Amino acid sequence: MDNPDAFHHALAEFNAARVLAGVPDADWEAGAREEHAFRIKEGRFIEGLRREVAPLLPPPLDADGFVAWFEGLMDSGPGQGHALFGWLADTASLAQMRWFLTQEAAGEAGFEDLLAMTQVKLPVRAKLECARNYWDEMGHGKQSAMHGQMLDGMVRELGLHPHIETTVWESLALANAMLGMAFTRRYAWQSLGALGAIELTAPGRVAQVSAGMKRLGLEGRVRAYFDLHAALDKAHARAWIAEIIRPAVEEDPSRAPFIAEGALIRLLCGQRCFDRYRSEFEPA
Repeated sequence: MDNPDAFHHALAEFNAARVLAGVPDADWEAGAREEHAFRIKEGRFIEGLRREVAPLLPPPLDADGFVAWFEGLMDSGPGQGHALFGWLADTASLAQMRWFLTQEAAGEAGFEDLLAMTQVKLPVRAKLECARNYWDEMGHGKQSAMHGQMLDGMVRELGLHPHIETTVWESLALANAMLGMAFTRRYAWQSLGALGAIELTAPGRVAQVSAGMKRLGLEGRVRAYFDLHAALDKAHARAWIAEIIRPAVEEDPSRAPFIAEGALIRLLCGQRCFDRYRSEFEPA
């Protein structure tokens, strides 16, 4: 990719528009042609990521072996134990923390929407676990407890201004990859792997972010989104593995490489984000 900055900003702007509820447009054919062009570019981007993670894929394994490999990503996957998060917990200034949180908010793809798109026509057991996870994301029907609303509340409380145009391309690339996998049915198993990787690896990171926010004097209601995920995602990860990953591989072992690809793509894109964030704080 010659210019990833321009590409991911353009794709992010397209994605922001294509997921909105719209209305019929007299010029819908032009919109369809534009969407087709972006979907081709998006597909090439994801195929490139698949090639990048290919050397990291596990050998053929039975369900027990694959689950062990997947769980091992929490320690050995790309970006795990990244120095950025200890630095955020112990050292970052309030201005640096605000910049980090702004980037994260701007690059947030919306876990509940990714779940909703991914679960279409999945096997029943996987669909049910997606539904349970979705209900948690939706705050069990209470608006103030919706996870997306909690994140929006943090943005308002801190007076942050997340915008695509002011977001580093690595953050946008992560969101673009997640949305591309969830939106495209040929990548459904990759999307399940990617979502599972988030649940598996997020708790340690978000706990460190919350610790840094607390050190900087930010109140509990501002930290609530991170405190919730530091605890809840541990249970989500266990359920995701038990109800989606293991049954999917037991039923059809050919799914395992695609699930692994999605997990590795999510972690690789995350690692690139962390590296870029760190370089913003400590330029070479």
